[in-house]
Amino acid sequence: MTVHNLYLFDRNGVCLLYSEWHRKKQAGIPKEEEYKLMYGMLFSIRSFVSKMSPLDMKDGFLSFQTSRYKLHYYETPTGIKVVMNTDLGVGPIRDVLHHIYSALYVELVVKNPLCPLGQTVQSELFRSRLDSYVRSLPFFSARAG
Repeated sequence: MTVHNLYLFDRNGVCLLYSEWHRKKQAGIPKEEEYKLMYGMLFSIRSFVSKMSPLDMKDGFLSFQTSRYKLHYYETPTGIKVVMNTDLGVGPIRDVLHHIYSALYVELVVKNPLCPLGQTVQSELFRSRLDSYVRSLPFFSARAG
């Protein structure tokens, strides 16, 4: 099992952070285009799920999978979206995404007066702690590939 990459978006669709670990295939387009496509897809899927679900969607859209990877999604009440792509063997990781938001992003970026909100995260401390946390996850494989 492994982690491929992670996106962090604000409520307006601005990609605040992108990190990758075991991504085997690049999109073949500029990163800014990739961010727009990912955010647009998330917006559309959320809308589709909320309109078409036969049940009350208390938690809303949490994940989807293809034949090759699984996309995990977590949205905060403030509209921050945390997206992690993993391989298919990884189960629900809502708690992991919540930890990335609450214990890392809020503590190291939001509460840091030197980090401007609404812009790409420049904090090396946040990036290094995120990397350490992701690498410590039980489903992160150092030998993926």
